[in-house]
Amino acid sequence: MTAQTTEKSLNKRVAEVIEENRARVTVLAVLLFLFLAAFAGLEREDWFAVIMQGLSIGAITFLVASGLSLIFGLMDVLNLAHGEIFMLGAYVGWTVYTRFDTALDIVIPLLFLAAPFVVMPVWRKVSGRLPTDPTPRRVASWALLAVGAVVTWMTVTRFPLAIWDSGDFTQSPGNFSTQVGLGILAPLTPDTFQGAAVVAVVGLLIGGSLLAIGISAFQTHVGEIRPVTRRQVGTAATLIVAAIVLSVFKDSLNQWAFDLSTTWRFFLAMAISVGVGVALGAFIEVLLIRPLYDRPIYQLMLTLGVGFILIEVVRDVWGRPEFSMARPALFNGTGEGCPGQGLGGFFSGCSTVQVFGARLRVYNEGFVILVGLIVLVGVTMLLKRTRIGMIIRAGVQDPDMVEVLGINVRRVFTLVFALGCGLAALGGVLAAPSIGLSTGMGALFLLGALIAMAIGGLTSFPGAAAGAVLVGLLQTLIIRFGQVGINIPFLAEPFEPSPTLVPAASIILMVIVLLVLPSGLFGRGER
Repeated sequence: MTAQTTEKSLNKRVAEVIEENRARVTVLAVLLFLFLAAFAGLEREDWFAVIMQGLSIGAITFLVASGLSLIFGLMDVLNLAHGEIFMLGAYVGWTVYTRFDTALDIVIPLLFLAAPFVVMPVWRKVSGRLPTDPTPRRVASWALLAVGAVVTWMTVTRFPLAIWDSGDFTQSPGNFSTQVGLGILAPLTPDTFQGAAVVAVVGLLIGGSLLAIGISAFQTHVGEIRPVTRRQVGTAATLIVAAIVLSVFKDSLNQWAFDLSTTWRFFLAMAISVGVGVALGAFIEVLLIRPLYDRPIYQLMLTLGVGFILIEVVRDVWGRPEFSMARPALFNGTGEGCPGQGLGGFFSGCSTVQVFGARLRVYNEGFVILVGLIVLVGVTMLLKRTRIGMIIRAGVQDPDMVEVLGINVRRVFTLVFALGCGLAALGGVLAAPSIGLSTGMGALFLLGALIAMAIGGLTSFPGAAAGAVLVGLLQTLIIRFGQVGINIPFLAEPFEPSPTLVPAASIILMVIVLLVLPSGLFGRGER
């Protein structure tokens, strides 16, 4: 009797699962059929190329969508600056890869400027002495920010900076990229401090402290003011010491970087871009997003404003013209034995490989996809097999319960926001050698990432991967059929979709999926 009851219960549960997922399975089956039908209209040597190109676009889209999904799933924050962080990652990666001397000149004052922000509890305590009435306090806060900005600008401009000139072709970013491809790049003529170096350093520390006090004045109402920890003091001191050491050994570091092969310098650019994305994400969450958790509209407005600021910063520093980024030597081989043959050709050192009659680019359709898979597996392992992953997954399900258990939810929020921004920056530096650099690249991939999130499920990390792959494949198919045309009954000539239909097709796919599955393919619905 017990066995029969158990069997009936199991059958009932299976029937419930099938019923719950009937619409999802139906949608996936229809999508699979449509994609197979589309591939059937291609020549044999084209279908593999289309799949690999779609996976390449999907991998980059996934790196943006995955961070957005993690942030939104845990924090209910839609970061509209995510695309611009992707763009900034591309430009930072280009700078480290092409002009390491300029990157080093920029990072030294940034380390001095960041040191005061690490010990924020000190400045929160200092800001507690400001007037308590709202209007005088607000005036004092804005005055501190203004004075801090002026002092910071006056001192940071005294630091030496060897930089390009976008108005002079011989000194423009595009020309430097060409020189990297030819292997003739060398450090620029080093600059010197304008005035005493000690005055510039002290002035920058004072300017950063004034900015930190001004920002803290807006945050004293947020939770309890905690005392500064030894770790925070040690971190601030480490940043200052690191900046001094980099200043002293700057010439030797520049020579070391330019002596590296372009392959190793590219990997260094990837690591530094991710670090900048993580640091910027932590800065945005702690100082800008945290006071607005109960005001979602203001979060959207704030992140949108941060995105516009990043665009203008990039235009001011790197210029408005688009330019390319040379591929590292590992993925740019030519000559005898190239292109590589078969799947093993991806490891031949050639720039292209011939597989199943299709000619593929080793960087775009090989390395980019590989990095996307590594990130997918790595973040999945982080979420499934680690304690912090368990906390993140629990926070997605019930953030209030996580806080009741005594876990520092604020720190988890900061970690997730920083991780999401780091993934976006990684996507940017990966995209730069394949699509070039422009100030519009962030908005383009942000749109694709939002569509991928909606298709896969806004809070689902695997859904972000599935949605990104679907978006990448669909875009590649539309581009390919724009070249060969689609044979439609009752039309004398094949229909050739224009490139403007690429984003439109993705949006149409999103609308169709959401009409059938409002929570997306892998979404769980509103919690």
